[in-house]
Amino acid sequence: MKTFLPLRRSTRDRHPSTHYSAHEYVLLTDGGEPECYAEAMEDEHKKEWFEAMEDKMNSFHENNTFELVKLPKGKRALKNKWVYKLKTEEHTSRPRYKARLVVKGFSQKRGIDFDEIFSPVVKMGSLRVVLGLAASLDLEVEQMDVKTAFLHGDLDKEIYMEQPKGFQVKGKEDYKFGDDDFIILLLYVDDMLIVGKHIGRIAQLKRDLSKSFSMKDLGPAKQIIGIRIFRDRGAKKLHISQEQYIEKVLCRFNMDKAKVVSSPLTTNFKLTDKDCPSSKKNIEKMDRVPYASAVGNLMYVMVCTRPDLAHVVSFVSRFLSNPGKKHWEAIKWIFRYLRGTSKLGITFGNGKPMLVGFTDSDMAGNKDNMKSTSGYLMTFAGGAVSWQSRLQKCVALSTTEAEYMAATEACKELLWLKRFLQELGFKQQRYAVLCDNQSAIHLAKNSMFHKRTKHIDIRYHWIRDAIEDGMFELNKVHTDDNASDMLTKAVAREKLKVCCSIAGMANSSS
Repeated sequence: MKTFLPLRRSTRDRHPSTHYSAHEYVLLTDGGEPECYAEAMEDEHKKEWFEAMEDKMNSFHENNTFELVKLPKGKRALKNKWVYKLKTEEHTSRPRYKARLVVKGFSQKRGIDFDEIFSPVVKMGSLRVVLGLAASLDLEVEQMDVKTAFLHGDLDKEIYMEQPKGFQVKGKEDYKFGDDDFIILLLYVDDMLIVGKHIGRIAQLKRDLSKSFSMKDLGPAKQIIGIRIFRDRGAKKLHISQEQYIEKVLCRFNMDKAKVVSSPLTTNFKLTDKDCPSSKKNIEKMDRVPYASAVGNLMYVMVCTRPDLAHVVSFVSRFLSNPGKKHWEAIKWIFRYLRGTSKLGITFGNGKPMLVGFTDSDMAGNKDNMKSTSGYLMTFAGGAVSWQSRLQKCVALSTTEAEYMAATEACKELLWLKRFLQELGFKQQRYAVLCDNQSAIHLAKNSMFHKRTKHIDIRYHWIRDAIEDGMFELNKVHTDDNASDMLTKAVAREKLKVCCSIAGMANSSS
């Protein structure tokens, strides 16, 4: 006869943490979206959620996505999960309920279950350049959504999946699912922007696409991948921001009522590897802090519409593997900055449709390995279209070397944007990257070999040939007017305002 022993539980008194105070933790909320099928069926809006799931299942049937079969011997069926999202529509307070059925693909093995995974995603820089063109030339910007975009791919392997909860076929519960005029089209998986001169031509393209795919016409573009689009056709201006997303993130981390600060980070934050916890006890305490999740949310904001966050997000990302208390305080400081600047975004149309680059570096800014930070900012039609803040791959021995290597990275990005615009049929007389270090400019323009520079990685000397061939220019700009300064170091409030102004950053309300 089997005997069962009761679970042993600790009799010690439980005390709250004394290492961190209560306000140093955060509360994660789900924003009213069910986490699973069971929650959706218990939700007060279960009817809407079920209709959303039915709509998704109907799409599967219409596209012949699967057939119900007996699971062959030796095969295994992948599990799945319903994911629920509330979508807000323009000019209506009633949200749109959307359900997605996702396969738990993490249980698949490369080479056995799949070989390659690919989805068409437009580069953020390309998206901003085209929106800048739309603002300057007063182009039409329309939006479409590809329904069940993932169903249009052809599988070359047999894939089996369990039936989704709530939609099992009776009697077959053990069966599984198996296998001078122009238009610019920007595709981000299933979200599509169509930009062109004539609305009639765009309408024809929409009709042609709808013949091959199940599409939803969303009319003039208002929002794509969490980025809100505001237009003033009369003033030929277009503004993009992520105010709604930022507000949601602040609420998620319980920072929506935090005290506002005026800069992303101050020079007081001297973060190094020495601030990382070393004892097992402190590491376990920090494991309960959602540091990686917070950095991920900040990174998405920075990549899309906030170049002013590039340096600080790059800074705090260096400690993802083992963050400490000081690193978490820096994260909260950034949230406090976002609290006061949630409406801040990028406005296009304030300047001519000209591509201009800025570059800067911070000599030995990383105190752990003494590497310098490179930063560049590209503007077009009065707004920032591309930016980067990154540690250099090798240690620079002087300020000139650090600036020289930063300028090379900036010129590579400018050249890519130049060719992209030329493919769209737009050219300008001269292309320039602006640098505030005269010695680095002389070094880039002098093709003679110097003993003092022979140790610099040869790939950085590409800039000399490119300048000599007339691909672009490297010119001097005063430090006070260098917009990329905020991408390499913590700057004063007034300098931050200047940098943001050059980058075309403004509040959505203005």
